[in-house]
Amino acid sequence: MTAVTTTGRPGLGPRLNALSKIVELGPGRLDEKLLTDSGALLLRAGDRLKLSSEHTVVALAGGTGSGKSTLFNAVSGLELSPTGVRRPTTARTHACVWGLDGAAPLLDWLQVQWRHRFARASALDKGESRLHGLILLDLPDHDSIRALTDNEADRLIGLADLVVWVLDPQKYADASTHRRYVTDLAGHEAVTVFALNQSDRLSHEELAELVIDLNDLLKREGVAQPTVVPTSAVSGRGIDSLKSVIADAVSRRRAAIQRLDADLDRLTRRLAETSPVGEAPANVDAARRVGLTDALCDAVGVPALGEAMENIYAERSGRWVGWPYPRWIAKFRPDPLKSLKLDEMQVVTGRITAQPAEVVNAVQALADGLTGGMTDVWRTGLHHAARSRAGQLPQALTEELAEVAPELDRVPGWWRALKAWQYTLVAAFFLGLVWLGVGLTAGDSLPSAFAVLGDTAALPWVGVMMASVLGLGALSAVASRNFVVLGASRERERLEREMRRRVGAVAESMVVEPVERELTRHNEFAAAMRGLTG
Repeated sequence: MTAVTTTGRPGLGPRLNALSKIVELGPGRLDEKLLTDSGALLLRAGDRLKLSSEHTVVALAGGTGSGKSTLFNAVSGLELSPTGVRRPTTARTHACVWGLDGAAPLLDWLQVQWRHRFARASALDKGESRLHGLILLDLPDHDSIRALTDNEADRLIGLADLVVWVLDPQKYADASTHRRYVTDLAGHEAVTVFALNQSDRLSHEELAELVIDLNDLLKREGVAQPTVVPTSAVSGRGIDSLKSVIADAVSRRRAAIQRLDADLDRLTRRLAETSPVGEAPANVDAARRVGLTDALCDAVGVPALGEAMENIYAERSGRWVGWPYPRWIAKFRPDPLKSLKLDEMQVVTGRITAQPAEVVNAVQALADGLTGGMTDVWRTGLHHAARSRAGQLPQALTEELAEVAPELDRVPGWWRALKAWQYTLVAAFFLGLVWLGVGLTAGDSLPSAFAVLGDTAALPWVGVMMASVLGLGALSAVASRNFVVLGASRERERLEREMRRRVGAVAESMVVEPVERELTRHNEFAAAMRGLTG
């Protein structure tokens, strides 16, 4: 709805804007009837405030035989509305206008037929200037046979700025009138008047007693300060008093605003009763985001995958950086990687499977933590938002983490360098072994070119060299093993960090964002309710 300009009408514009926000945010959270009524009030308010603010629409409403049309003629000073004799009913709305400028669009909106519109001529307006700007309507009888199929009376009662209920002494407590209309008038005292008509049929004592009884009845039905004016179109009693009440509303030019305010108050009470709002956080805080990511990582098995990756890294490193001799011996033993079935990439990636039940529990825990202060309808809405993509979440997590499966065939450069160093030591040890063998067996029979190999004095030093090579190889194996353990730990941290990052991103887009949209909707609705109630 376009924002309504309400210069000189404090409070109404912001309240209508708040109601517009409630209607925007209400579907699925508000009762459909209440939502429809709210939209209708916005539409009516927008239409009325765009029309003449110099005119006040006053509707005379009443049942058959209440003397409503006679009272209409008495107030207007003209015989405008026909009065029945055999069947005293009003079939169509009649309007009398004091001041025609700007009234036509308003009468068109009220849907008053042209042939039933009348204007007070200036010659007849002497002494009636206080009523300038009045549009007086004589409505169809709300309890007539015709009213059963035509809601014109009800429609105009809802559109009028001020309603004068014309009651007769015999049916002033009529249940149908009070049940259908009066019980809805709480808060509408400023724009509702009760004319106890045909008072000429009563004595002064009877009239006083009837006025007291009517006041008590109206107060019991929620009309805190009823305005009751005894009238008689026949004797003229109370006509001037009724005109004064109407003239006061016309001169203040506030009846339309007061009527809309009163209607807003009534709607606000209904909203507060049927759709209360509670408290909710502005967003999903960092701690809850971390908690959700942790729970989803557990559901996917990120810690187990990290541990498997660390084990694989450590076992594979032994093929490259371990001292060759123990490694050669190990070939005659079963391969632990094969026993763990972790030596193939597809095996590891196949282990990445999100558990649907654990995923649902993680999402449920997040929603439960956010909805503690919400009312049932909004709590249900937030749970629905949190679970809106829960069915797709396990598959999304599985596919996302499959992309970061460890590269089992990756060989760090330092592994290759260390392997070359290890085999250099192996070659040195082998050469020393050959030297010892030749020196001990061939002796002095070696050619002069290889005489050094047969020098027995050098053989102890060859033995020392071989022992040093073995020691150096063992030390480098131990050192490399420590580096492997450190590297495996870092590789695990890298893998788990990347997996957590991806799990967090999936959780953000598929859980947190829908939840925060619902939180925003709830908090905007709550703010609109506060703006509506003031």
